[in-house]
Amino acid sequence: MLELSRLDVDEIANALADQTDYDHQWLIDPETGELAFWTSDTGIDGENPVDIDDLDLVPIEALPSYIWYQDMADFADGIGNEGAARRLARALDGKGAFRRFKRELYEEYPGLVASWHAFRDTRAQRRAVEWLAGEKLIDKDVAAQFFDENPDPDLP
Repeated sequence: MLELSRLDVDEIANALADQTDYDHQWLIDPETGELAFWTSDTGIDGENPVDIDDLDLVPIEALPSYIWYQDMADFADGIGNEGAARRLARALDGKGAFRRFKRELYEEYPGLVASWHAFRDTRAQRRAVEWLAGEKLIDKDVAAQFFDENPDPDLP
């Protein structure tokens, strides 16, 4: 088992959120917790192609976008400013919701940006720890303690 305190939870969270289109894969070394970025063209060292199945690393599959979308919906639903909540919720309707939400938030409600970042980052970190526990890379009791110590932040 890896020690949670020695892992870069933010980097694992970023790997879980990576929705880019090109052929690549984030991987974690189950012995050290070190992350690697693999592409079919350049392997993990950036120069030598290698078959991903030949690596003794655990793939980090990106979570579906609806999970990250739900964070935006929960944030909009949880803020106390009813006008901002309505406008942010409206921005989430239809295609392009991520872009519209960010534009609405940053341009119209810059005072909420820090709260959004704290909320989004806490959720992402919790998902990373949940993923690590699910892969049996960290102890489930350590994960439970992390969840207890890192609840969703209060929203304004």
